[in-house]
Amino acid sequence: MNIPFPFEPLLAFGWLGVMLLIGIFLRAKVPFIQRLLFPSCLLGGLIGLAFLHSGIVKIETSLLESFAYHFFNISFISVGLTVRTPEEKAAYGGKEMAKGSLWMALVEGITIPIQAIPGGLLVIAFNYFGYDLFKTFGFFAPLGFTEGPGQALSIGKVWENLGFEHAATIGLTFATVGFLFAFFVGVPLANWGLKRGRAAQPQTVLPKDLLTGVIGKGNPRESAGSLTMHSANVETLAFQLSMVGLVYLLTYALVYGIGSLLQPELATTLWGFFFFLGMLVAQLVRFVVVKIGYDHLRDGGIQRRITGWSVDFLILSTVMAVQLVIVWQYVVPISVICVTVGVLTTLVVIYLGNRIPSLNLERTLAIYGTVTGTVSSGLLLLRIVDPEFRTSTAMELGYMTIFASAPVLGTMLLVSAPVLWGWSLELTMGVFAGMMVISLILLKALGLWGKNRYASA
Repeated sequence: MNIPFPFEPLLAFGWLGVMLLIGIFLRAKVPFIQRLLFPSCLLGGLIGLAFLHSGIVKIETSLLESFAYHFFNISFISVGLTVRTPEEKAAYGGKEMAKGSLWMALVEGITIPIQAIPGGLLVIAFNYFGYDLFKTFGFFAPLGFTEGPGQALSIGKVWENLGFEHAATIGLTFATVGFLFAFFVGVPLANWGLKRGRAAQPQTVLPKDLLTGVIGKGNPRESAGSLTMHSANVETLAFQLSMVGLVYLLTYALVYGIGSLLQPELATTLWGFFFFLGMLVAQLVRFVVVKIGYDHLRDGGIQRRITGWSVDFLILSTVMAVQLVIVWQYVVPISVICVTVGVLTTLVVIYLGNRIPSLNLERTLAIYGTVTGTVSSGLLLLRIVDPEFRTSTAMELGYMTIFASAPVLGTMLLVSAPVLWGWSLELTMGVFAGMMVISLILLKALGLWGKNRYASA
């Protein structure tokens, strides 16, 4: 049959939607999945991965990777466009909240080297014993675990152009394993802390809505946002999505323009930073909108829904884009690096979490979910022990990204140093070690690393 229009992108989007619906259904009906608080997008992605490799569903891997890349960029642009509520502006700035945000940022500055250095050392060891791993192979550990699937995919695509075959798939695999640590280790850790009374908001039973992931019939519903446009003219959602589209075009023009002035290798790398430049352009657009007096037309609630939607579909497409045939070729080094990094990350976060002066359990879970998955994973783990977000931890996790921008951006550059600037693995790992030492010193100097509060427990 001669089909007059290309359907592949929308058919792929349709299958992503079907997988998400299956994930939502299973989360709502299967008690085991509920106890693990497995997010529907991750569950749907794993089922979609199985369908793809069994031949039930057929989608080109390159298309899924493109979806993941663009959803990732959209999520950061949407964050940049989001306006804070008056309550959030009033809450930010308290000493306790600032300490919590700074503690989580410094922990991230410690866990990144804890993941990068063993990754680099294990690559050296594997190559000594006859493997032929690309020199940045082990640096997918901090990219996949702490930075997240979007960064792992973006940098992986850049590395493929620099000679690292199948880098995108390997990066997505590291990110997927990170999510498994977040939930298979993070959820039992949360329950363990609850049983020992370490939560600031003691509770014995998690809300049913939280377990099933679906708001029950007749239960109160949270507002998604407010309308700022008259529906007879244009939908508010369409207006805010058009703002995302504007920023996307401006960012594309910016990256293309700068790239045309750079050497080909650096220009290729720049596309891996599209998400960050997009967030900066979004903040600039938001500033202009405020200055010309139209800030009242934007709504933070609806913008957050756009962010959440893009993250859900990012995770779906990320997991489904993993090519198991490629993963099997590297199953031993991937497994050894991931298990080593996962165990070390868990031990370090628990160690430091026991030594922060307050909200130990809440902050430990929030940052653990973040450095093994995404900020969304951290929020999900936090909700187990603080379901109503009555502590300041959820807000701290949001503002943590401000303090963590230096180590995060530094990591994005450092992981590519061996291929961009010809650095040796030893030199790169040495700089990562310096990052860790600085973070540890700051943690101690700011009084955020004290004695073990539970030494006698």
